[in-house]
Formats: sequence, structure tokens, C-alpha cells
Amino acid sequence: MFAPQPFVEPSPRHVRVQLDDVTVADTRRALLLSWYGPGMLPTYAIPPEDVQVDLLRPSTVADGLPHTTRHDVLGDREVPGAAFRFEAPPSPIDAVAGHWTFAWDTGLAWYEEALEVHVHARDTRKRVDAVPSDRHVRVERDGVVLAESRRPLALFETTLPTRWYLPFEDVHTERLVASDTTTRCPYKGTAAYWSAQTGDTLQRDLAWSYAEPVIECPRIAGLVAFFGERVDLWVDGELVPRPDTPWSQPEG
Repeated sequence: MFAPQPFVEPSPRHVRVQLDDVTVADTRRALLLSWYGPGMLPTYAIPPEDVQVDLLRPSTVADGLPHTTRHDVLGDREVPGAAFRFEAPPSPIDAVAGHWTFAWDTGLAWYEEALEVHVHARDTRKRVDAVPSDRHVRVERDGVVLAESRRPLALFETTLPTRWYLPFEDVHTERLVASDTTTRCPYKGTAAYWSAQTGDTLQRDLAWSYAEPVIECPRIAGLVAFFGERVDLWVDGELVPRPDTPWSQPEG
């Protein structure tokens, strides 16, 4: 998959990091660091003057983010290895040198203004457009029809394949089995998953839905989408080639 070039830009957002009721960082001078790779997703780099460095201590936790030293966060409880100080990062991200960032969804809470955000910061180059469509969409797996709709919603998300969200009324829900898998996306919200029964085979976590998406993406609420990587997807009678992405195989 295409990985965008990393970049750093000033953010106008009021950014805070909290450990329970303790404010670890509070800034109106955050830098948005957009980078992608193993363990690397967009995050905020916070000036040291806006960080409670007395709550941090060098960590014995191994590994970490590139070009950083790792620290534990201390409060009423401890979060090992959850703080990172950037040490001499190379161009084009050298502006974050000496700044701090923190782990996401590991016991710390991140806020943009008064809204708690999850997973990672939102990349300003990324768009998520949910567009009603009148295309004819059919979803099959192993020759079994799982859904067919003439009223899909097309979700266009930068760097990702088009996702087709379908009304549940157009899905063979008798072939779906609720999964205990959930995932979070900062652009869409918290997703619940379904596996699909095709003959004697249970195709694990093949479809998902957002019951209560984030306020910026309301149109997908209550619709279901299937991984085009693992189904036969027909759009207006044409078979869409299966894309090669990290979701081409179920996890686990």
C-alpha cells in the first residue's frame, strides 16, 4: 500500500493528555507529526514547556518509536513506557526534536479541544467522504451471495480501497454471525464485526458496521460493509479486483 511521506505542521487545536484526573500535557502549540510505518501513526508532538516532565521518568521498557527515548508516566498509577521524547529526528521531521508524544489507547486519554480522540491523531491530508450511490453492488464469498443492493453508500478514504456500505435490509443477515471483535478508527468511530457462514466454513470478521460513528461521518451509521480484500465484489456487473492491503487476511 502507498505510504505518504512524513510531514510536520503546526496544529491550531488545543491538545491535552491526561492520566485519569492528572493532566500530563496541555498545549496550544502542538505539532502534528504525520508518519506511517511499524508502530508509527499520526500523533502530536508537544513542546517540553507544556509537559509535566516531573511525572515522567526514563523507562526500562524496550523498543519504542524511532528517534525517541522512552519514559514511564507516573500519577496515582503508573503507565510504563507511555511517553516518548524525540531525540535528533532526521529531516523532514526534525522540527519535533526535544518535543514529547505519548502512547494512544494504553491508559492515557488524548483530547482535541473538549473531544476525546482515540487510536491516533487525524492526518490533515486524509479525506473520508461518504457518498450515497445508485450503483448495483453484490457481495459473494465462495459462490454464496451475502448482500445485494442498489442503494449503497460509497466511502472514499484516502489511500484505501472504496468501501461499500449497505443497508442491513439488503444483506443476508441469516448468514452473518456476530463477532466479539471491535476496532476503533479516529475518522469513523468504533466498529462491530460479523463473520459469515458460507457452507461449512465460517469466514471470520468479514464485515463490520458503525452503530454510532463519529459526528463527522454520520451517513454510515447502521450500515454494513464487507472487506473487498476477502469477498467477490461486483459493482454494476463488473468484478472488482481484490486489493492487497493489511486486511487481506483475518487477524489471528
